[in-house]
Amino acid sequence: MDRLASMTIFARAVEAGSFSAAADALALSPQAVGKHVRLLEEHLGVRLLRRTTRRQSLTETGRRFYERVRTILAEVEAAEALAAESRAEPRGELRVNAPVTFGAYELAPALPDYLAACPEVSVDLTLSDRIVDLVDEGYDALIRVGPLADSGLVARPLRPHVLVLCAAPAYLDRRGVPARPADLRGHECLGFAHGTTRGPWTFPGPDGPETVAVTGRFRVNNGQALLSAALAGLGILLQPEPLVRDALAAGRLVRLLPDHAPPPRPMHVLHAPERRITPKLRSFLDFLAARFGG
Repeated sequence: MDRLASMTIFARAVEAGSFSAAADALALSPQAVGKHVRLLEEHLGVRLLRRTTRRQSLTETGRRFYERVRTILAEVEAAEALAAESRAEPRGELRVNAPVTFGAYELAPALPDYLAACPEVSVDLTLSDRIVDLVDEGYDALIRVGPLADSGLVARPLRPHVLVLCAAPAYLDRRGVPARPADLRGHECLGFAHGTTRGPWTFPGPDGPETVAVTGRFRVNNGQALLSAALAGLGILLQPEPLVRDALAAGRLVRLLPDHAPPPRPMHVLHAPERRITPKLRSFLDFLAARFGG
């Protein structure tokens, strides 16, 4: 006995109002419809339908069973649709929002590989460090760095955001090299003027996290501008590793306090809690997990 087939036929018989009408809709004989319903009743050990020559009606058990069967069949249909979508070719415009530094220095250089793998997809990438509303602003996915608020969105973890403390040799020659986090209180520290990162800097210590209330005369809401200021010898910089990687390799910046590396910040990709994820979004999420997974 194929229970799923029998459930489908039973539900159609209930909705059509008779075995004959269900048989016409399903391209079966009325006898075949009746057989499936009878086998289902024998399997369950209960009567589901009361039938006379003129009408049929559900028993109380049959009514409750029918409600559950409708839910089961809807889930089966959704699962089959999901499988069909996973085989479908990703296509259409994908709107993504990401933090400026990660988007410019890591995501954008990786996107040619994604676009080559998904030739029917186009990407509209917006870089912003402000908090955006995925639904109201029409994004398919958001990439966010830092602790997450309870937004109701689905969050998938990515590789943590590594921060580097560094300064130009000219600045260190003039002001000295800090030997411990507390020494930063006497230095010019370049501030990233953004709501989620504004404030003191935190470093690991032997007795737990050590928070340093840093000060400086220059603050800006753009990492590239901070990098330019640091390269000019204006002060000490605390920024993501991709932003300072080339300057460190060239010796234009010097890494500071390597034994007190700031804790990495969590990073996630967020999307709406849709029952069915479109092929273009699924392909992008899979790409992010492969390229930037934790």
